[in-house]
Amino acid sequence: MIGSRPWQHTLWRLGTWLGLCALVGALAGAFWPALCAGLAIALGWHYRQLHRLLARLDSRRLLPPTQGWGVFSEVHERIYRRQREARRRKRRLHGLLRTFRSAADALPDAILVISSAEQRIEWFNLAAGRLLGLRRNTDVGKRFTHLVRSSRVAEWLQAGGAEPLLDLPSPANQALRLSLRLIDFTAGEKLLVVRDISLLTRLEQVRRDFVANVSHELRTPLTVMHGYLDMMDADEHPDWAQQIEVMRAQSLRMMRIVEDLLTLSRLDAQQRTDDETVPMRRMLLTLKREAQALSGERHEVDVEDLLDADLSGSPKELHSAFGNLVSNAVRHSPAGGRIVIRFAADADGSPRLSVHDSGPGIPARHLPRLTERFYRVSDSRSRDSGGTGLGLAIVKHILTLHQARLEIDSALGQGSVFACVFPPQRRLSRDKPADDTA
Repeated sequence: MIGSRPWQHTLWRLGTWLGLCALVGALAGAFWPALCAGLAIALGWHYRQLHRLLARLDSRRLLPPTQGWGVFSEVHERIYRRQREARRRKRRLHGLLRTFRSAADALPDAILVISSAEQRIEWFNLAAGRLLGLRRNTDVGKRFTHLVRSSRVAEWLQAGGAEPLLDLPSPANQALRLSLRLIDFTAGEKLLVVRDISLLTRLEQVRRDFVANVSHELRTPLTVMHGYLDMMDADEHPDWAQQIEVMRAQSLRMMRIVEDLLTLSRLDAQQRTDDETVPMRRMLLTLKREAQALSGERHEVDVEDLLDADLSGSPKELHSAFGNLVSNAVRHSPAGGRIVIRFAADADGSPRLSVHDSGPGIPARHLPRLTERFYRVSDSRSRDSGGTGLGLAIVKHILTLHQARLEIDSALGQGSVFACVFPPQRRLSRDKPADDTA
């Protein structure tokens, strides 16, 4: 706020001027004309000061303040100080912007700012040129999907990019493998982070090849060992009968682990499924028969077919996934327990096949890690029930290939529910009844 002294000085000067004009007019016998002339001159001077003030506000140059007293001199002084402060802030912001750009250019990951509506590129760092082949002088303002032409990228962006897009070949260098992550930035912009995962991809391929090769190499000696153990008659060697049975059980378990590892290696290398119509009525009856055979009439097995629909997918792979869940339910449910295989729909129409068991339940802290390979809730639980520790990992891989997810709900003393939830587009109408005797 402007102090009182400039106002007092301005009013005193105006009063003095008008008094002088009035005195001259009175002496000349023209009081009112002289006073009106003095007011007109004062008004003109004020308009001139306002004109200078507006010119100063429109000027981009840092003009020094005018020397003098009064309100207008004070206003010019305040404007001069504000201009200096604004210039200091501008220099500071420019310095911060240069630092930000230098830091962004130093990152190994590509960072892009794109508009949410049209996916137009508004800014990107240097790594975007190396990973995506973008050029700053020509590509800013263009649509990202016009520069990176990939149906996977277009579909991913159209879906909102909620999950990272993995293993995408680089348009600048096909030897590079990229991962894309979309982050909310502002109301109308998103941040696209592109990372080079070539090394991780190679290491993952080495791991898959190692597991597959070791599993293939182990299959033959294990088969030979199991064959020789089957030839050994416990009755001929009663002192070794218990040891022979233990060796047979362990060799059989190792063979199951090898087969599961080979299955996982095949699923890791598989990019998509050969979709067919999966007749769910027949699938449910098959699962029930397998559960009853595995149970040996120790459990009550029920099937609830609440969705008059079939699925689109691989019948063999889905049977493997569903069968794993059913066999787990049978192995972990006590004698006399009840197992329910239910095929129904979620509120949004997504098909859901769930397996309910009456087992002891699983503590909540273990649920997020159940699909990890060889992860065990306890050291003895899976071994005692004959499991390999790979079943749920196989289920997760199969469901991922079908764009589905595995949901697990369990609590101690309340049993468990393992549900396979498929996207609505994999739901097919059931045109005619399946052959239940097939």
